[in-house]
Amino acid sequence: MNRKTVPFYTLLVFLFFFSSCFNQENRQNRENRNRIIRTLKDLSGKYILFGHQDDLAYGLGWKGSEGTSDVWEASGDYPVVFGWEVGCIGDSLNIFGLSFQTIEEGIKKAHSMGGINTVGWHARYPVTNNVSWNLTDIDLDEILPGGEYHYRLKGKLDLLADFFNRLVAEDGSLIPIVFRPFQEMYGNWFWWGQSKSTDDQYVRLYRFTVDYLRKEKGLTNLLFSFSPDENFSSDENYLERYPGDDYVDVLGFIDYNDFKDGRLDLVVIKLGIVNELAERKNKIASFSETGSDRMEIPAWYTSNLLQVLKANEKTRKTSWVMVWRNRDLDHFYIPTGDLEQTDDFRSFCNDKMILLLAEFNKLNNK
Repeated sequence: MNRKTVPFYTLLVFLFFFSSCFNQENRQNRENRNRIIRTLKDLSGKYILFGHQDDLAYGLGWKGSEGTSDVWEASGDYPVVFGWEVGCIGDSLNIFGLSFQTIEEGIKKAHSMGGINTVGWHARYPVTNNVSWNLTDIDLDEILPGGEYHYRLKGKLDLLADFFNRLVAEDGSLIPIVFRPFQEMYGNWFWWGQSKSTDDQYVRLYRFTVDYLRKEKGLTNLLFSFSPDENFSSDENYLERYPGDDYVDVLGFIDYNDFKDGRLDLVVIKLGIVNELAERKNKIASFSETGSDRMEIPAWYTSNLLQVLKANEKTRKTSWVMVWRNRDLDHFYIPTGDLEQTDDFRSFCNDKMILLLAEFNKLNNK
């Protein structure tokens, strides 16, 4: 053999070995992701998983205590779905002042416990770096492909990809994440909302985000959630900004205001629309965010939330419901200790259809 050809054959062997390892890793990441989909579909109609934002990171009167959780404090168990937020990605702290290291550790902890992680993104506008609800100087065309500042959108997505790639489980695979970008798109409070973008611009933004993270960055562990706010009343309304079946794994829904207005009938209708569409499109349905801030609505968990979740055959197929975070006594969604509605929350958790982590793990043989 000519000695000059040895490096070439060595390179081929190395490339083959690297490609084989990469493909095997991607297969494992996809299988982990698909396992969640199968589990949620198997449980649909039988149980509804309960979730809480930032559950392991802080709560009423504590922050960063190992193993502490306000859901556990009130019910004796943990949620199944753990919500996190990556707004201000690239900084040391997220939009709520939580360090990204803490979020990373929390996601790994929740996964090791058997939970499911969902991540929202209150994205800064890539051009000005203003927070998501600052609506000045917005033109989505300048960040979409072909736009002058498209590279800045890709820069934000690069930061996201770096973060997601750090979420490695004990077996070396990437932790599955339900990712919820550009949510509440029918409202007028975010720069991607209806007051600052057309339907076509929004769809292109969402599709590019999915394609870039999946194809360019190779993140096969992500499930993408399309999560409108309550501003829809029909299938057609819900789908006005829908990016397409190839870009969405979870059909979500976010509603606080209909509860505030006492319109449980509207929540039932909208939750039914989401579940009906999910079944038709072979997707997962979720109640992505909801809650009663400071428990202002009496017996909210049993007289409001449980009633809409169990209202009919459609709503019972909701895969999970997640309530918002417990910042402090001026902004909380899980009552604990001797707070007035703690017993009501316990009653909700004890309902046979509501699933917390211990029972979920039993069903999954973990």
